[in-house]
Amino acid sequence: SRPLRFFAYGIGIIRWRGGSDNELKTHRQIMDLLKQLGFNIVPEAKYCKDKDEVFSYFESIEAKKDDFPYEIDGVVAKVDSLDQQKRLGATARSPRWAIAIKFKAEQAHTTLKDIIVQVGRTGVLTPVAILEPVEIGGAIVKRATLHNEDEIRAKDLKIGDRVVVQRAGNVIPEVVRPIKELRTGKEKEFVFPKKCPVCGSDVIRLKDEANHRCINASCPAKLKRGLIYFVSKSGLDISGVGERWIEIFVDKGIIKDFADLFLLKKEDIIHLERMGDKLADNMLSSIKEAKERATLDKFISALGIRLVGEQTAKLLAHHFGSIDRLANASIEELQNIRDIGPEVAKSIYTFFRNPANQALLKKFKEIGLWPTNIDQGQEKSEDLKLKDKKFIFTGKLETLTRSQAKKLVEQLGGRVVSAISKKVDFVVVGKDPGSKFAKAKELGLKIIDEKEFLDLIENKSVN
Repeated sequence: SRPLRFFAYGIGIIRWRGGSDNELKTHRQIMDLLKQLGFNIVPEAKYCKDKDEVFSYFESIEAKKDDFPYEIDGVVAKVDSLDQQKRLGATARSPRWAIAIKFKAEQAHTTLKDIIVQVGRTGVLTPVAILEPVEIGGAIVKRATLHNEDEIRAKDLKIGDRVVVQRAGNVIPEVVRPIKELRTGKEKEFVFPKKCPVCGSDVIRLKDEANHRCINASCPAKLKRGLIYFVSKSGLDISGVGERWIEIFVDKGIIKDFADLFLLKKEDIIHLERMGDKLADNMLSSIKEAKERATLDKFISALGIRLVGEQTAKLLAHHFGSIDRLANASIEELQNIRDIGPEVAKSIYTFFRNPANQALLKKFKEIGLWPTNIDQGQEKSEDLKLKDKKFIFTGKLETLTRSQAKKLVEQLGGRVVSAISKKVDFVVVGKDPGSKFAKAKELGLKIIDEKEFLDLIENKSVN
């Protein structure tokens, strides 16, 4: 139903029939092989002898990019020798033997009609440019974030300006600058609000911060954005409670805080437009199931503490084992946890000393949403036998899913990482492993199979 096509640009591991006589030595040989095997490869690719030829090729491609039957945003220059690629290696993010050379972002001129201010889940006020619709790179751009007051001042933007707009990375709309020579004198200075545009409460800007924040813990805009995050996969993953219903629940006063979600009754929502019996039953069932399966790390993440994402929430759950212990932690104790710096520690400490947040947590405790990690909370060496050990999985496991294996590692204090390096302690290899298997052997890492992994989990020795 979807005739998708792709260009192949590399390979993982090849097992040759009858041995390894067909060993590949260059990237060009890889591309030739892919073409022989019937894969589509980019016909415009070219071998360049030196960097001058690379940039000449780049300029020629940029000049005719609009003539291609597909969109591109640049070219990738790669070292041809596979041996040199191996010696150059890779960082956690990308190979050292390849570099993307991007085209200049396509720009257009339009009018800055207005600047509105949106309120996020942590109370941050974000100015947004409302633009006269303009087409850039095949997309219609109507809005663009201006990030904060400092950015507006630095760019000297005024409402009514003719402005230069581009899509940063050919994706995100960005106001580059005003066209000052076209000003008529009718343009207006933007004044950042001193009151929240949603609830009317005072707005503050902390020292050394670029952002303004609404101080009202019950701000409807904060509540909506916070609830959307609370029910998302990064939070408690409550299916059926989407953004539209959250908007309705908050606007009609049915929900006044996160905990109210778990106090919903059928009679509270059945009268709403487009809410039938079956939908109401399914929604309440999803909420109940989420409450029953909630883990401490997911609950901490769902609270939406500033600077605390899923990974930090897992660290906190492993270290403290309960909300009670976490809420009473000092800044010093928080900073002593691996990967938690002073800003994150301060944010966590401040969250749990906010009276509104304390009241919300009390309400959660009263309704029975109070998960704990008793085994992990003590953080004894015998409980966390894989503490600080880094794992990588490659290939298909026979008895576990990848997420189940990851959970076993994390429950015992270990971490599953995606980038292979000498810092990895164990590489767990399943059926049909990928290129990480070859890299692990090259780096001399500890390689174990699924049985050895399970033995390790059960505290049996692994040679």
